[in-house]
Amino acid sequence: MKPLILHVVGARPNFMKIAPVMRAVERAGFADVALVHTGQHYDAAMSDVFFTDLGMPRPDHFLGVGSGSHAEQTAKVMIEIEKVLLEKKPALVVVAGDVNSTMAAAIDCAKLRIPCAHVESGLRSHDWAMPEEVNRVVTDRLCEILLTPSRDGDGNLLREGTPKERIFFVGNTMIDSLLQHLPRARATSTLADLGLASRGYAVLTLHRPSNVDDPAVFARLLDGIETVERALPIVFPVHPRTRKQLETFGLGPRLAAMKGLRLVDPLGYLEFLALTSQARLVLTDSGGIQEETTALSVPCLTLRENTERPVTITEGTNVLCGTDPAVIRREADRALATEIRDGRVPELWDGRASERIAEVFRVFLSDRGVLPRA
Repeated sequence: MKPLILHVVGARPNFMKIAPVMRAVERAGFADVALVHTGQHYDAAMSDVFFTDLGMPRPDHFLGVGSGSHAEQTAKVMIEIEKVLLEKKPALVVVAGDVNSTMAAAIDCAKLRIPCAHVESGLRSHDWAMPEEVNRVVTDRLCEILLTPSRDGDGNLLREGTPKERIFFVGNTMIDSLLQHLPRARATSTLADLGLASRGYAVLTLHRPSNVDDPAVFARLLDGIETVERALPIVFPVHPRTRKQLETFGLGPRLAAMKGLRLVDPLGYLEFLALTSQARLVLTDSGGIQEETTALSVPCLTLRENTERPVTITEGTNVLCGTDPAVIRREADRALATEIRDGRVPELWDGRASERIAEVFRVFLSDRGVLPRA
């Protein structure tokens, strides 16, 4: 029998990172694959549609952990995934990104002495107020295989004392998904359905607690967004968390008064990729969208004080704006003033990261005696 590699997803960013890795391992043929969905994102708009869009198999195990505090959610994942690990006894577990499910699975693997690989390892914001930063650091400390998307990830891990032999610079699996599905995305009727013209609009996403849980910060961001929507229509797919806070803070009337701002429900992967790939400008607090806009050469304004993806700034099309309305307006004006998009696609963001990861896994399992040496 072939060894089993168990892939764990919990929230929608995980799906884009894991889907191409599963396909690459299946194509290589040296291991069986299985998928665990923790249910951290559990509604159809935030989860189910991604399986369809990305062509992922239905999960072999759905844990249904749902929402809750960080502690509750992490504990639920640990309790439920431990059962799967004990039953299936995988030769390797694969986690991705920086959500609670990622760290929880890595902790269980460490306790059970099951090797774990971290896709998108080494990213650091150096901001311990971000729950994701805690998840990244803990996961990297516990995993045997650290798969970095950019060279700065290697540097961060080495500075933290990580043994060099655990670190593998492979590139960005999110870009694998993007390049594979971009033709399908652009063939959708998304822009026509929304009455948009290519390069004639901006896209906005907001979901981070530091932005949407503080009414003063949220209001300040809206000040900046208001100046942009007067110059360019903005499409705003609203995250469920963000919609809840808009209602809590009574911001609905203010948004309704912004005639250039259009709120829509969360979109599937292909619909959202169709939207961002043909946008004139993207404003976001999402890490993954910083990467995607860099690969797409679309100007991106990041509405945060820091980023764990500095390569999107040093090499890509991303500008860190914070939450200052004046800075947001200034950088939006600069982006809209020219059709020339500075920046280049970072090293190994070539659509083949997952192939390199599959080879890392094959060699690792061979060295462990799980597979015969080539």
